Amino acid sequence: MLKALNNKNSTLKIIALCYILLIFTGALILTLPAASKNGTSINYLDALFTATSATCVTGLVVFDTFTQFSILGQLTILVLIQIGGIGFMTVASIFLMLTGKRIGLWSRGALTESINAFQVGGIIRLIKRVIWATIIFELLGTVLLAIRFCPQFGFGTGLYYSAFHSVSAFCNAGFDLFGRFSEYGSLIPYQTDILVNLTIAFLIIIGGLGFVVWDDIFEHKLKFSKYNLHSKIVLISTIILIATGTLMYYFLESGFAFVNQSGFNKWVISFFQSVTARTAGFNTIDISSLSDGGVFLTMLLMLVGASPGSTGGGIKTTTFVIIIVSVISYLKNENDVNIFKRRLEKDALKKSLSTFAVYLFFAIAGIFIILMSQSLPFSMVAFEVFSAIGTVGLSTGITRDLNNLSQIIIIILMFCGRIGSLTFASIFAKRNIDKINIRFPEEKVIIG
Repeated sequence: MLKALNNKNSTLKIIALCYILLIFTGALILTLPAASKNGTSINYLDALFTATSATCVTGLVVFDTFTQFSILGQLTILVLIQIGGIGFMTVASIFLMLTGKRIGLWSRGALTESINAFQVGGIIRLIKRVIWATIIFELLGTVLLAIRFCPQFGFGTGLYYSAFHSVSAFCNAGFDLFGRFSEYGSLIPYQTDILVNLTIAFLIIIGGLGFVVWDDIFEHKLKFSKYNLHSKIVLISTIILIATGTLMYYFLESGFAFVNQSGFNKWVISFFQSVTARTAGFNTIDISSLSDGGVFLTMLLMLVGASPGSTGGGIKTTTFVIIIVSVISYLKNENDVNIFKRRLEKDALKKSLSTFAVYLFFAIAGIFIILMSQSLPFSMVAFEVFSAIGTVGLSTGITRDLNNLSQIIIIILMFCGRIGSLTFASIFAKRNIDKINIRFPEEKVIIG
């Protein structure tokens, strides 16, 4: 067991290092004159910010992707999104399988950690399903979006746009090429386009469910009762969060951001905002036009995020549900924490609370540092920080106003959000394995 803890910590460090190398390599490519449309190199910090945002599938940008970057720059961003979305180790395993090389035990363990699978056994089968599912869903998204984009932009450009946005949506990245209409406008030109909205939303939801849930659905089809507890929690919480978010946006923004929209269009925009706010970063409205209630709701959804082992961020749906269910269990004076007629494992609440606490610590620290380094409204800074650590990518418009220190803080938060706040913290924590079995005398502490 002690050896397993050491191995796990080493694996996490290596995975984090791989992401860092990928980000720095991507940043170097983006600084090339050929990566920019005007043929002028951008500074390395801006390139690093963009590469981190792409690799960590966030979507915060200091440059409009369409107006700043050439095809080389855009394709570099797309590759970073794809690798960051399905995981570095997953991509590495593809090359190993294509070259016919055997995937060793360490690689299987790294894959297990990378996609948050339950066990090493069957990991290669799961990875193959992940790869095929990714190809199928991204191709399906490309075909559906091509119905709209090919007639509008021409076949070649339309197909390229369709593929770019399909990958970006499936990986929950939020990068777009619609700066040709208006810089930093995202999907506002398609605000009420049902085909575009539903296709992008579908890809976001599928990508945010997590690879383990995909596998469970593949195995048991629509037989919900046979799904494992993790899948049940993810699916039910996702439905509830999307439905609740849609209702809340509709009633909060009908007199504000949606005031000029018809009733049906308000529901379309509300639904899309509810889906994208949890981790995707696309937007069909100007985020700065949201009411205070809408901004707060968006921050709450960004906090929860997607599900474990997915292309999204946040504290994750399972963490959120476990904390809520544990509180209810405590109020009912129940000995165990039960959900769907199953008892949660002993360390589930401890890990959930630790994840939540570390996540909030990094967010609060980020807010403080940015506020100390430059004069910006608190609400906008808080929104930007939660968007970064939740790998969401929505912004009220201050990303381009961040100074060098603030950019570095956002870069760290995006990285932390992608690999997981608890994982990020554990990389630097020293495992005291010598005293792991020592238990000290118990003593009461007054709480609450």
